[in-house]
Amino acid sequence: MGGTPAPLVSSFVQTCYRHSNRETGVSCSNCGRPICPDCMTTTSVGMRCPECSRDRTKVKRMGSVTEPVLTYVLIGVNVAVALGGFLSGASATGGGSVGGSTLLTDGALSAFTVDRGDYWRILTAGFLHYGFLHLLFNMFGLYILGGLIEPAAGRLRFGVIYFVSLLAGSFGALLLDPDKATVGASGAVFGLMGAAVIIMRNRGINPMESGLGLWIGLNLLITFTIPNISIGGHIGGLLGGAAAAALMFELPDRVRMPTIAPTLLAGALGLVAVIGSIVVAAPS
Repeated sequence: MGGTPAPLVSSFVQTCYRHSNRETGVSCSNCGRPICPDCMTTTSVGMRCPECSRDRTKVKRMGSVTEPVLTYVLIGVNVAVALGGFLSGASATGGGSVGGSTLLTDGALSAFTVDRGDYWRILTAGFLHYGFLHLLFNMFGLYILGGLIEPAAGRLRFGVIYFVSLLAGSFGALLLDPDKATVGASGAVFGLMGAAVIIMRNRGINPMESGLGLWIGLNLLITFTIPNISIGGHIGGLLGGAAAAALMFELPDRVRMPTIAPTLLAGALGLVAVIGSIVVAAPS
C-alpha cells in the first residue's frame, strides 16, 4: 500500500560516562560527554560534567541545596542542649563527668543505663557535651563538614548520614567502653568525615588533595593518644558514616534499583546500630 512511511526511531540511548547504568539525554556543553543528573553542574553556558566545571566557581549541582540549613539546625540544637546542661549544673570547663546536670545524668550513654531500658540514650548522648571546648570542637567540625556535604548530598541524604553516624558511634562506644558514661557529637562528626571521603571519590575528587585525609589522620591520632576520648564512638561513627554514604552514592552505580532504595538501606544501618547497642549492653 502507498502512503508516507513511518519515521524510524533510533533505539540507541546514551548512558552517563561516569555511571554506565544510567541512561541520559543530556550532554556536557563543553566536551559533549553524556551526563546524568548527579553529574550535571548548572553554568551560565549550560550543563557541564564534573571535570569541565572544576575551573568555574559558584556552581550548583543538580538536585542539591544551596544553603546547609539542616547543618545550622543541628548546630543550634546542640548549642541549645549544651546551654541547658550548663544551666542545670554541668561544668562549662568540662572534666569528663556529668556533675550535677540533670540533662547529662538522664541523657549520657552507658551499658548499664541502656540495659535497664533507657534506649533513648543511644540518641540523646550525641547531643550532649562535657564542657564548652568539647562543644566548640564538635560544632566546628559539623559546620565545616556540613557545609561541604549537605549542598552536595541534599538534606535528606545528609540527615541520614548524620544520624546513622551518631547511632553507629553510640554502638561503638558501648562495644569498646560499655561502663563509661559517654556523650558528644563526635561520633556523628567522624561519620561525616568518612562520608565526605566516599562522596569526593564518587565525584572524581581525590580526598587527599583536599586536605580531608590529613584532617582525618590528625583526628584519629588525637583519638588514640589523648585520654578520656571514646575510641569506639569515633571509629564507630567513622565507619557508619562511610557505609551510609557508600550505600547512597556507590551502590546505585553498580545495582539498578528504585531511587529511594539506597537511602532506605542506609537508614536501616541506623536501626542495626540501635539493635547492636541494645545487644552489647545486655550482661553476658
